[in-house]
Amino acid sequence: MKMTVAPLPVPHLPQAQPLLSVKALTSHYGRIQALHGVDLAVHAGQLVALVGANGAGKTTLLRAISGVQPAGGGIDFMREDISRMAASRRVRLGISQVPEGRQVFAPMTVEDNLKLGAFTRSKAEAAQTLASMYELFPILKDKRQLPAGTLSGGQQQMLAMARALMASPKLLLLDEPSMGLAPLIVREIFELICKLRDQGITILVVEQNARAALSIADQGYVMELGRIVMSGPGSELLSDDRIRQAYLGM
Repeated sequence: MKMTVAPLPVPHLPQAQPLLSVKALTSHYGRIQALHGVDLAVHAGQLVALVGANGAGKTTLLRAISGVQPAGGGIDFMREDISRMAASRRVRLGISQVPEGRQVFAPMTVEDNLKLGAFTRSKAEAAQTLASMYELFPILKDKRQLPAGTLSGGQQQMLAMARALMASPKLLLLDEPSMGLAPLIVREIFELICKLRDQGITILVVEQNARAALSIADQGYVMELGRIVMSGPGSELLSDDRIRQAYLGM
């Protein structure tokens, strides 16, 4: 649903340098401009939610940050300009993305899917992280020798998250983690996201389920037609009448 509002005042940000800083980001699909000068910041340890309707540009923004979508403007990560850096180098630097639709390798076993996520790390590091993933996601350990395509939707989402975590990222990008999942599984996925944040993992989550995302977010951004139109603490955005009417049906 389209919403045209004046932006809220941007809240005072911590003095520390953001882990991720996006400045005046633009991106195109052919002649169609998908991002129009997007500014966004994520500080270390934060859970930041980016919400908006379908077609708002949320996935394009994540893809630009991870390096698989061409973009103009600036992207700084850990005080380094990565705007022209190859996607593989961004992974090595500490950015991992869980793509929309999970995109697991269906014929491969669960464990082989996980091992693929650790391609930048040594065998010893990968083995240690694999053990911790099985502690965090016990169902994956139980099904580790099964083809990933035999898992349920919720289990595949857990696998995609665990695969991204195998790289030991400093920033985890989650694209629509609740897509196509039953409400009970959505609740479980968001509990896992909170658990990861509590363990110190910095997370930027794109989510159409604005209520669920903003309810757990330290900071939220609302995107419309390729632009950030509102920003603030998640709890404040959740209680804002304009957000409630446009995205929560209230």
